[in-house]
Amino acid sequence: MGDRHTWTAAPAAAERARSVLAAAWSCAVTAEGGREEFVGAHTVTADGRVLLHVPEDSSLLTAAICAPRGEPSAVLEFADVAPVPVRNRIRARLWLAGWFALEDGHLAFHPTRAVLRQPSGTVVVDLDELAEAESDPLATAESALLTHLADAHPDAIERLTRLVEPDSLHGAVRVQPLAVDRHGLTLRIERARGNGDVRLPFHKPADTVAQLTERMHVLLSQASSASCPRALQRHRADGDG
Repeated sequence: MGDRHTWTAAPAAAERARSVLAAAWSCAVTAEGGREEFVGAHTVTADGRVLLHVPEDSSLLTAAICAPRGEPSAVLEFADVAPVPVRNRIRARLWLAGWFALEDGHLAFHPTRAVLRQPSGTVVVDLDELAEAESDPLATAESALLTHLADAHPDAIERLTRLVEPDSLHGAVRVQPLAVDRHGLTLRIERARGNGDVRLPFHKPADTVAQLTERMHVLLSQASSASCPRALQRHRADGDG
């Protein structure tokens, strides 16, 4: 039986792609037959262009200087990694195909194709939509928020499982926060074999950390009035955890 993923009130593909660009710390570049990994070297402009600041001895910079017209083709890969340790930590991958041009001492990437792969499937992202989209307002704060939730408030995570359908918790051995965005919180449910994701949507979007705190309090209040799932009751009774 395959993993089950439920996505409710989720970001659009272009918004998700911009969030991956905003939060990713590293970037893998394949160009001219070679592959390089750059850490902390890229920035994203307001219109979604990627600017890459590479060392002077980078083969990519050499290719940009030596290539005909100075525009080497390349593929950029960004991985969206869950900040909390879970199985299968790669939540999404974004590939941008296109070409580089030297601009003001750095490499500016001009995409011709964008592909986003998530557990829910792989989609080609419209480049105009990508340019116009904004990253999720919580994207750069997400890592600290989820890590704090997992490390300091395991009781809150357990309480939130009361909002999950009992069938989704069948065989659960661990539940961890996988992702949060302005639309909702996603929990990763790990089982002895396989895992699944469950989305807990907010009653309305959260555009700031303060609003997120209020949305989480609403979810916890709803969870407090819900019955405790039998699957986790059995899990605790067995002393596993």
